[in-house]
Order: sequence, then C-alpha cells, then structure tokens
Amino acid sequence: MTFEEIVIILQEKFQDSISVQNTETLQPRILIEKKENLLEIAQFLYADERLYFDNLVCITALDNQDSFEVVYQFYSYPFEHSMTLAVLLSNEENPSVDSLTSIWKSADWHEREAFDMIGINFTNHPDLRRILMPSDWEGFPLRKDYKTQEEYHGIKVDY
Repeated sequence: MTFEEIVIILQEKFQDSISVQNTETLQPRILIEKKENLLEIAQFLYADERLYFDNLVCITALDNQDSFEVVYQFYSYPFEHSMTLAVLLSNEENPSVDSLTSIWKSADWHEREAFDMIGINFTNHPDLRRILMPSDWEGFPLRKDYKTQEEYHGIKVDY
C-alpha cells in the first residue's frame, strides 16, 4: 500500500483531524491536528485490517524552539508498508500527549527517553521516569533552553 492510499483511508475516517506534511528533506508524514486524537488514530492504525501497523518502530521528540513535536514511525510486517506520524505540542512548561503503551509495548522505552531528554509527559504511561539521566538530574538535556548544571552531587560537570 502506498503512502497516498494510507492517507485516503485515514482522511475518510478522521477528516479534519489529520493533514499531510511534505518536506524537502523528509518523507511525507501525517500530522495530527489535535493531540487529543492521537490514541484513537493510533488504535485505528493498529486494528484496521487494511493497515495493521503491528510495529511501532521509533518515537522521537523534538524541540522546535516555538513548539515541541513527537514523531512516530510505524511499520506493518504483513503488508510491508511504513508511515510517519507527528503531533505538534505547544511550547509550554510541561508538554504532554497520550501514551501508546496500551497499543504497542515498544512505546515504553521510547516514551521514557522522550520524557528524559525533552520533557514530554506521556499521559497514562505505566512507568514514566528517567531512563538515561540520573533520577535527580535537573532539566532536559535536548531542550533548546537547557542550561547544563555546573555541579552534580559535588562533582564538577565539565563539557
């Protein structure tokens, strides 16, 4: 199935909830207009027999300075098609989006990494805690406004 065919199926089901974003450097992707629709759209991607995206390959979070973005990469082993989906989040103190761990167990560590590095909160995640940084680390290292700690437990942090 081509990306265009996947888009048609999703637009029939979700109409104004999604749009297609074309960029010069990336493959086209589907943009979810309202983060509240993510869980419903994800469940459809998994359960619809025409799509059956049985593998959540990757979750990436980005700080775009004026907003945050969570990008999901899906793959269907039986149908050998893939798709990228993105959710834009406002540039707020604690950006959040629904967890996809109830659909794909692979979301667990990916969401924890996005939480740890960027500070995205994943609502209803079963164990949302730091995975790369120490549990008492201050800030989120991949945010544009991150300021490196000068000391950590009395040890100089030198970069």
